[in-house]
Amino acid sequence: MMRKAGCASLSRPTALRRLFGSCAESWRAHKGRQMTQTNIQKAFKPCKNYLPSWIWNPIRSLFTAIGTPIRFSVRSGHFKSSFKKCAVSAKGEPIPWYTYPCTDFLRQRCYEGKTVLEFGGGQSTLWWAHRAKNIVTFEGDQDWYDKIRGRMPANVELLLVSMDSPDRCVSEVNNILDAGTYGKFDVIIIDGLFRFEMIDIARKAMADSGAIICDDSDGYGFYEGFKDSGLNRVDFFGYAPGVILPRCSSIFFGNGSFLSDPQHLIPVIAKE
Repeated sequence: MMRKAGCASLSRPTALRRLFGSCAESWRAHKGRQMTQTNIQKAFKPCKNYLPSWIWNPIRSLFTAIGTPIRFSVRSGHFKSSFKKCAVSAKGEPIPWYTYPCTDFLRQRCYEGKTVLEFGGGQSTLWWAHRAKNIVTFEGDQDWYDKIRGRMPANVELLLVSMDSPDRCVSEVNNILDAGTYGKFDVIIIDGLFRFEMIDIARKAMADSGAIICDDSDGYGFYEGFKDSGLNRVDFFGYAPGVILPRCSSIFFGNGSFLSDPQHLIPVIAKE
């Protein structure tokens, strides 16, 4: 009430001078700094203080309605991914093609010394290679395999398997895993090949403290394949890089999974 009374006592020219003067000072103070949510609130605080509510509220609503999706698209990398036709961050760095909430969750965990098994390679392989100890990736598309092979770092083992039939694909994957000295994997991703057929392989290869990540989990029979597995499931709904419709990525894990450790801090992402 005191703020409204103060505004009412000012002449219109005086109020406008104070408003635009304060906005200009806020803009100069924040110019060159990263525009986080907190900075946006500070920059618009003078407008809120000096404008009548019947003017300020529609401005705020319009800015929120238009600015939020634009800001999300730019800051998440969705805008850049749409034009590059691959999953990248706002800085152009490789990111998984999972939904953004899923990637945000995974980004907060530590994978030092962890091993990763991936069905379907690409940008996510590079993302995991930057974080985990070793990555074993199976790919079924010859052209895509040839394209990404030269980009893989030393800690990635990229393997080509047949996609002629589900049975042949499963047989080749099992033969490679059985012949190797891989042991159990801490993280397993099903994002390619014959996805439903990879479920049993993933369950057998997962370490007791591990987890299985399934992209596009609202399809491919993932629900049916895991419903009697005894594993917990968390679904991450939302948008993915360069995709216009929302999707779902799910994580399946046991009670002792390192991903579900409650000791992990909850980050304050609004200040990032």
